[in-house]
Amino acid sequence: MERVVSNKIFFRKLPRFQFILPAVLIILPLFISCSGKGKSAKSYLVEAESALNEGNYSLAKLKIDSIKILFPRSFDEIKRGFELMQEVRMAENRRNIAYCDSMLAVNYKLLTEMLNDFTYVRDPQYQEFGDYVPKIYPLNSAFQQNGLRSAVSEKGQMYIESVYSGSLSHNRIKVATKDGSFAESLPVTSDGLNYRFSTLGATYEIVRFTGNDDNGVASFIYTFRESPITLTFIGRRSVTISLPDKAKRGIARSFELATLLQDIEKLKFEKGRSEALINYLESRRDN
Repeated sequence: MERVVSNKIFFRKLPRFQFILPAVLIILPLFISCSGKGKSAKSYLVEAESALNEGNYSLAKLKIDSIKILFPRSFDEIKRGFELMQEVRMAENRRNIAYCDSMLAVNYKLLTEMLNDFTYVRDPQYQEFGDYVPKIYPLNSAFQQNGLRSAVSEKGQMYIESVYSGSLSHNRIKVATKDGSFAESLPVTSDGLNYRFSTLGATYEIVRFTGNDDNGVASFIYTFRESPITLTFIGRRSVTISLPDKAKRGIARSFELATLLQDIEKLKFEKGRSEALINYLESRRDN
């Protein structure tokens, strides 16, 4: 036998407190949530301060940023977070300076040892900064053999010069190994970087490759310095010779010196930037 369930709704008058209770149950969580915001924001501050004291600056900044996002009405904590962020940045940059100082000390010691293999050359009339030339190929025999020579500026910029005795009008060079690997410079046509002259009945061509014009030639020679390398002068025609071992060793040493000097310049730049930021933060704190 089927049972029929009535869907009629019966109303009866409820006491007043039964209306109040549901309202309280709705409002109370909101009240607790709002009052808990300050407490939760404070906990983020505590965690940020703890991370700062432990040297975990990334975590400290993350906690501080979270306060503004999660608790936009916790104004006191946001203000304190801003102050704490300045402390984090100060500490972070002090650590950067300490790191740069330690690495500079190591690199300067290595530089002193490395410079024993170089001669410092500077023409005061034309050069503000001098060049470090590898001692492995003496300057007084620079034109006695076709090949390459190298040098490094005080700021760490390396260059390679191709020296060719004859009339070829070359403006490019190519270095290669037996397996077919090679690197080829870009053409150099600028006055002062591509020049030729005659003396004692002989004609010489000298082309300087630096910066982008090198196009990986120095790096290639450094990588394959223990292997036979051919050098091709490219001009009206091409002339290929074996790159002498002295040239390979000189270029390899120049490459290492240039890398070290560039690392030193980068460390000096990073240290200077951190010092400038600390001065800026201190000036804002004093105002």
